Amino acid sequence: MTPSSFSTMLDRFFNDSLNSRKAMANFTPHVDTSETDNSYEIEVSLPGLKKEEIEIDFQDGRLTISGERKFSDEKRTKKYHMLESQYGSFSRSFYLPDSINSEAIDAEFEDGVLRITVPKETRKISRQQIKIKGASDKKNVGNTGKNESAGKSNSGDGKQKR
Repeated sequence: MTPSSFSTMLDRFFNDSLNSRKAMANFTPHVDTSETDNSYEIEVSLPGLKKEEIEIDFQDGRLTISGERKFSDEKRTKKYHMLESQYGSFSRSFYLPDSINSEAIDAEFEDGVLRITVPKETRKISRQQIKIKGASDKKNVGNTGKNESAGKSNSGDGKQKR
């Protein structure tokens, strides 16, 4: 049984080592999203980052938050026994509804928490009935246009009426 337990010990050592390295290379910040009557709110936990290390982009209805949490050189000189903090590049994207005011999106960063407020569009779109056109509607529009232009343009002899 010794070889089996030794083999298990080696497997565990290498798996734990690999998992620790993967955790260091992947940083996925925790996000809370909520909605009020006037806005959508996004809170992102970004411990250890500065606001200059974070980018926010809005394009085609998608809000993207990205950056990188770096493992500092000062920390590399230490001999760690356990390292649960995550480091590395991150990018989180959120598709927002069309009913927002993208020009008024506001972001604030304090105490390691990024708060983004996305205001809802204030103008209300009332319900309206849309008329469906058919083939006969297109023919009438075409004939009406020809008759009107023929009556206005000339008398048939090439000269305009005055």
